[in-house]
Amino acid sequence: MVVIATPSLADANNGNWRTAHRWQQLLEPECRVIVAPVIGESTDSAVPTELPDLFIALHARRSHASIVQMRRRHPTLPIVLALTGTDLYADLKHNADANQSLVLADALIVLQEDAIQYVPADLRRKTHIVFQSARSLVPAAKPSGRINCVVVGHLRAEKSPQTVFDAIALLNDHDRIHITHIGAPHSAADEALARQAQALSASNSHYRWVGGLAHGLTRAAIKRSHLLLHPSLLEGGANVIVEAITAGTPVLASKMSGNIGMLGVDYAGYFPVGDGAAMVALLRRCLTDANFLTRLNTACKARAVLFSPKEEKRRLLKIVRALLEAQ
Repeated sequence: MVVIATPSLADANNGNWRTAHRWQQLLEPECRVIVAPVIGESTDSAVPTELPDLFIALHARRSHASIVQMRRRHPTLPIVLALTGTDLYADLKHNADANQSLVLADALIVLQEDAIQYVPADLRRKTHIVFQSARSLVPAAKPSGRINCVVVGHLRAEKSPQTVFDAIALLNDHDRIHITHIGAPHSAADEALARQAQALSASNSHYRWVGGLAHGLTRAAIKRSHLLLHPSLLEGGANVIVEAITAGTPVLASKMSGNIGMLGVDYAGYFPVGDGAAMVALLRRCLTDANFLTRLNTACKARAVLFSPKEEKRRLLKIVRALLEAQ
């Protein structure tokens, strides 16, 4: 039996939950898998009464209590820790619990290739890259003479919807560019962003905010778009980039570690973090230069092999089997 402990369950519908659920599906043909909340996130405990064969935790800081308790009760139990963007780019700089979680784990997983450099040097030997995956879709035919874009993500500061708002303000009547924004406020603190999105949607013909959508409808919107826009400030390895590339839709993204690790160092579709004007410049280039859009599409197709369910399962099982065989 494998236990996957996550800070977020299905009702959160966020990256942690989707990773846990997908890994459960990938591993279950090989072994029984239970997804459980971490200690402190629910009245339930992530430490089962039945001793698992292996324990996987998502998020170094928020899973710390679960990892400590599992290690205390079962000193030889293999523990795998998957690192989030918050771990890599925030908590490891100052949070002792997060850092101790890395030390206690037998193996570490990062979700994109640039993340390795943010793991403490003495722990990189036990760090593995497991790219997330999505089912491939047949690319959709897309209209010429305009650029339809989609932004997908909760309305919260880390996803930088403000970069999108700033870009929209710079578009003029001659720009045949339209942006559909999918995502609901992440918390009550994000309601101001929702009001801003709603007002912009009502006043600007280049932009439409549709709130949260079901996963199938979101993938369909991505598939129909010329581009996915991904302006995050902080990202561990966004699954929406995977879903775009496996649907035949190239990406324009902020140039930060989580995106570089997904799209590659030399990818041409980056703009500086928080720079709406640079995003607009790339959008206009895509609109007027078909060769540039083709270049982005070709580069994304070359990355698609990394994001197949078969490849994610292969990498994940390699780690699990190695730890179990070492017992």
